[in-house]
Amino acid sequence: MKTDFLIIGSGIAGLSLAIKLSSLGKVTIITKKQKAESNTNYAQGGIAAVMDVNDNFELHVADTLECGAGLCNEKAVRKIVSEGPERINELIEIGTRFSKNNGELLLGKEGGHSRNRIIHAKDLTGKEVERALLSKISKNKKIKIFEYYFAIDLLTYKNLKKKNGNRNKCYGIYALNVKTGRVEKIISRKTIIATGGAGQVYLHTTNPAIATGDGIAMGFRAGCEIANMEFIQFHPTSFYDAAIDENSSQVFLISEAVRGAGAVLKTRAGREFMHKYDKRKSLAPRDIVARAIDNEMKKSGDPYVCLDLKNIPDERIKREFPNIYKYCLSKGIDITKEMIPVVPAAHYSCGGIKTDLEGKTNVDDLYASGEVTMTGVHGANRLASNSLLEAMVFSDAIYDSILKEKTQEGKKNSGKNIASKEDLDEISNNVYDWNDDGTENTEEWILISHNKKEIKEIMSDYVGIVRNTIRLERAYRRMKMMRDEIRTFYKKTKVNVELLEMRNLVTVAYLIICSAMLRKESRGLHYMLDYPKRDDKNFSEDTVLIKSSESR
Repeated sequence: MKTDFLIIGSGIAGLSLAIKLSSLGKVTIITKKQKAESNTNYAQGGIAAVMDVNDNFELHVADTLECGAGLCNEKAVRKIVSEGPERINELIEIGTRFSKNNGELLLGKEGGHSRNRIIHAKDLTGKEVERALLSKISKNKKIKIFEYYFAIDLLTYKNLKKKNGNRNKCYGIYALNVKTGRVEKIISRKTIIATGGAGQVYLHTTNPAIATGDGIAMGFRAGCEIANMEFIQFHPTSFYDAAIDENSSQVFLISEAVRGAGAVLKTRAGREFMHKYDKRKSLAPRDIVARAIDNEMKKSGDPYVCLDLKNIPDERIKREFPNIYKYCLSKGIDITKEMIPVVPAAHYSCGGIKTDLEGKTNVDDLYASGEVTMTGVHGANRLASNSLLEAMVFSDAIYDSILKEKTQEGKKNSGKNIASKEDLDEISNNVYDWNDDGTENTEEWILISHNKKEIKEIMSDYVGIVRNTIRLERAYRRMKMMRDEIRTFYKKTKVNVELLEMRNLVTVAYLIICSAMLRKESRGLHYMLDYPKRDDKNFSEDTVLIKSSESR
């Protein structure tokens, strides 16, 4: 398969970019499951943007910087904030149906925000955005979506037959066609990683089963800089279900917008507690709320705390949070009368593949957008509802960058296409086909299931909301051993989805642990019991990891 632009992932970052890039050439999107299965699809809360006369860019910037605990790149923050209204209007133009009141956008409020600026579609914002984008793409003949294609590895210098190319360039990917079981090479002039996050590295997460950190792991293996992986955001309020299926690690999210509407966190005994931790109480940033809940649960021994919605009128609950109301009712809880049992769950990775303000990685012709990246926007803690905004803004930046390059190339080579068929054919002929000689199908799948469970348990027990050096060192030893075992197993086994996901999970877990061990302070989402203070003198820079060129 050969294409002008290859996008890996079908969330808001990949789909919004595909629509724009289609004006420049052929766009191919691959996704390892169905096209609508993405983290975007599960985003309840909304998109933060300045859309009200009582709000302004400086307030949104200030809220983001404060939440990021000194590690935000202010240029990146100003970029997403200033472009926010334009990106929202683009979504409206393609048919996204956001919630309105008397014809005006209904703006919600979430933790860390000083103004009402959350644009939403009831409590299923991500699903509505995904629907609108896919509907637009379905009418575009220049965009093709291939479902059940699992990206294995990026094609780089080591995959070339003739070693006369750029030593630091991406030429596409190897991908497993899940339906046929065959590994295919996809050659592309420009490759964009938009694979989402890595929540499945923990036992309990709000992320869907697909969120196994594939893009981050793949980028690391190809030599991308990976930054700030220690900052894993735990959403404070996921639904606590004692009867949850042990085979399912995804939990149901209770949107922060519920607290924005007036819900209050209380102990199981009905006592408020957030005032002891922050003046903003239940609307404090997520890192503070998650640690407060964790502390209250440890003090009381209770397996959960509660969210009390009595301050919100019944009709508003049913109108603005119908999905949450319906889900809780299915669990025997009427949230207009009863409190919701909640616990923190892994939710968002603030770290990932490091990019510049144009969405470029340190590997030529390789871009990244969305949760898979570290753009500098979120710093040590993401401000609620900035993630979908970041994805749209940086995807637009990638389009602008490629358009600029195409224009410059057009001036140099008048009439020559940015990705001529000859160019792609030449590259394809010079890239090795996938070779699985010497591998075999194994019957030892118990090794995969056991290792997957152990990875999740180690991360949840030792690298969770609260950490210390002893826990991290123990996690490092066990994860390194498993990483070596899985690497050996991978080399002698024919690839399949389960094996590829486990390979990526152990890589991402290893990166999180290594990053956490390097940061000997407490900042934002990274809280160390033996280094409880923030240390701006020694740790005011990003944590950046890169694989040595010898071992790629």
